[in-house]
Amino acid sequence: MSKSKTNKLKILNDPIYGLVSIPNSLIFDIIEHKYFQRLRRISQMGLTNLVYPGAHHTRFHHAIGCMHLMQKAIQALRLKDIHISEDESTALCIAILLHDIGHGAFSHALEYSIVNGITHEEISLFFMKELNKEFKGKLSLAIEIFEGKYERTFFHQLISSQLDIDRLDYLQRDSFYTGVAEGNISSDRLIAMMNVKNDELVIEEKGIYSVEKFLIARRLMYWQVYLHKTSLSAESLLVRILQRAKLLTKEGNTIPANTALSYFLKTPIDRNNFNLETLKMFAKLDDYDVLSAIKEWCSNEDFVLSKLSQMLINRKLLKLDLQRKPFSESYKNKIEAKVKKKLGERASDLSCFVFEDRVSNQAYNKKKPIKILTKKGKLKDIAKASDNLNIETLSVPVVKYYYCYPKNFALI
Repeated sequence: MSKSKTNKLKILNDPIYGLVSIPNSLIFDIIEHKYFQRLRRISQMGLTNLVYPGAHHTRFHHAIGCMHLMQKAIQALRLKDIHISEDESTALCIAILLHDIGHGAFSHALEYSIVNGITHEEISLFFMKELNKEFKGKLSLAIEIFEGKYERTFFHQLISSQLDIDRLDYLQRDSFYTGVAEGNISSDRLIAMMNVKNDELVIEEKGIYSVEKFLIARRLMYWQVYLHKTSLSAESLLVRILQRAKLLTKEGNTIPANTALSYFLKTPIDRNNFNLETLKMFAKLDDYDVLSAIKEWCSNEDFVLSKLSQMLINRKLLKLDLQRKPFSESYKNKIEAKVKKKLGERASDLSCFVFEDRVSNQAYNKKKPIKILTKKGKLKDIAKASDNLNIETLSVPVVKYYYCYPKNFALI
């Protein structure tokens, strides 16, 4: 049977949206490609399932959901006499489908641990350009839109802005899988309120309350889910486990891992040397490889690597204190003294078990405003159009400091 006959249009069943259609055979072929199928093995929310047990959904789920919402957005805009050609429609769907293809194992948790100084967006673009070669240039328009180089500015805003298709899906999806109702938004309502004015993506005035709810939901999800204390602790452990494995490998130790993970343990990768060979290795690496290696490292002869690995696998995580101001030196010295005493002759490894950092969140950035289209045809920043004073407050970055250390100081 020829490929064209087997490549018929398909529908998928999504727990949030119901039936999701794949619009054409090109998009079907992209979804079937091994680079995209890898997203089935990349968790959407890193180690958040250690807090919310239902959060086992993947980047594959998210990408398919985004494609579905993009189709709805295109349909909504066309109903308002905004011309979008079939080629543009396909390109928009491809761009949003592939916008996260550059995520590595455990998504954001290891973004700068597997490779350094290169973002997942840059790796996504690398993947898209390689796929474009395989598909004989059929992704060129999607790449142009993804990079923000296409003449119709609002196309890129649908992919990446403060009210883009990406955020509309992940907030609703993450809320669903974690069971955190505060993050639930009405993507249908927001999409129905979309319009275009002066080549900008805008929201009609009657959708203003939906935008307010969206921004508040985003803030609540960040502090309640994405930056939850236990998630931060687990992901900090994961980062330090990879750092330790890389250090031991650099010192000449043999650290058991499969081919793809070994490549990144042995080879320092950054923006300057990320090439086609690296991309192919990156495409072979997923959550399963990292987790399998960490299970093996639980019995490693290196005390730090084995102890950190055991903590993560057995969910005996480091305690994490979180507050709005930096921790005092007396507070830190007191904890460090107790941990040093427990470590004894291994006191030089203190920084592997006791460390500090900070996180920040800005629910709304006024430098890239969400524009409200008034009934008189004028454009206003949501912060000025809204009578909700919280919107101004949400534009102020919130910084919190955290300090990690072993619970009960029981290391051995």
